[in-house]
Amino acid sequence: MKEYWVKDISLADRGRRRIEWARNLMPVLSKILDRFREEKPLRGLRIGACLHITAETAILAEALIEGGAEVSLCASNPLSTQDDVAAALAQSGVRIYAFRGQSVEEYYRCIGYVLASSPHITIDDGADLISTIHKLWYGVKSRELAYVQEILQDRDAQDLVREVIGGCEETTTGVIRLRAMAREGKLLYPVIAVNDADSKRLFDNPIGTGQSALDGVIRATGMLLAGRDAVVVGFGNVGSGIAHRLKGMGARVTVVEVDPIKALRAVMDGFNVESMKKAAEHGELFITATGDINVIRREHFEVMKDGVILANAGHFDVEINKKDLEELSVGKERIAPCIDMYVLKGGKRIYLLGEGRLVNLVCAEGHPYDVMDMSFSLQALSAKYLAENRGKLPKEVLDVPKDIDRFVARLKLESMGIELEELTEEQKNYLSRWEFGSE
Repeated sequence: MKEYWVKDISLADRGRRRIEWARNLMPVLSKILDRFREEKPLRGLRIGACLHITAETAILAEALIEGGAEVSLCASNPLSTQDDVAAALAQSGVRIYAFRGQSVEEYYRCIGYVLASSPHITIDDGADLISTIHKLWYGVKSRELAYVQEILQDRDAQDLVREVIGGCEETTTGVIRLRAMAREGKLLYPVIAVNDADSKRLFDNPIGTGQSALDGVIRATGMLLAGRDAVVVGFGNVGSGIAHRLKGMGARVTVVEVDPIKALRAVMDGFNVESMKKAAEHGELFITATGDINVIRREHFEVMKDGVILANAGHFDVEINKKDLEELSVGKERIAPCIDMYVLKGGKRIYLLGEGRLVNLVCAEGHPYDVMDMSFSLQALSAKYLAENRGKLPKEVLDVPKDIDRFVARLKLESMGIELEELTEEQKNYLSRWEFGSE
């Protein structure tokens, strides 16, 4: 079995410098790393992780290793790996299988290498690792699984699953997939929905993606957002953050939403809300953030103006229907590293950023380190929780324990020099009793 599979091991020095910079901006995870070094809560465990391979991920991997775990990593997106970071991890002895620009075959072979380590705990961003395990167990046949099985060879799926004590999932898309498994009674082991923790979804999703998605758009295009007719598709935790930051930079923002509550919230927040068909007629910049398939498709491309720019902030490259775009086009050209120009009949041009994949990671550096500090602290502590509760948890999608969630938030506030108010005994008593009322 390969010890690592990276683009260029000679990039390791540059990667180490990037990791050191990230460490300076991740004080919470650094504190947890120090605690793990002393306590070794993960001693003897194998952890397999399918994550975006970035400098922040390197700090998480270091924390897990300091906690006593043996860690294997692969990428959760073919275009999101920072190759210098991957090289630095490989040179430090981490089993890592990731490089930017993977083919479908290479992507799934890398997942196969991580599964070949027989992980006790899985950590996902998008649920490709856990989904692959389940497909192997249930005997699903596909081209992608064939690549995984070539790496696993004769490894029995039952033996693989028997080793797993639990998993963690980082993102909305992954949690959606896991809840679908749970509803069908097919989830084979407990998985903690890190994405749903307050100190993740209230900060990482709207604030982290809100900033990093626009960073990706600006880096790729150099465009001015002020005055731009921008359309955000989806007004969940991610889409709402993008919409507010576009508005803050002077864009004229329209929201497209299927959920009446979210649509009403967008209206009350001051946004124009329209159907996709209507918004497609006037928008100049479109950013998708739904976690669903084909939200921008043929009938929308057909009515778009010349020169529109399309970007996706959802986990998978399925929100913008690239097949429809290809079929409508008479020509395609890569005009910049992150921009593909599609020329439709009649000469209309549509520009797609980052091949329709995560714009913040393909066209920029991903989330700010400060935000991932909290998200990856939750991952590390959730892994510890799984280890401490081995065999005691139901095979369900589980919430991050509230004490872990609040602990991470408190550490973050401390690192920012912010002091919390404390309840007096009288106040605690008042909040715990039902008899009190108006006096």
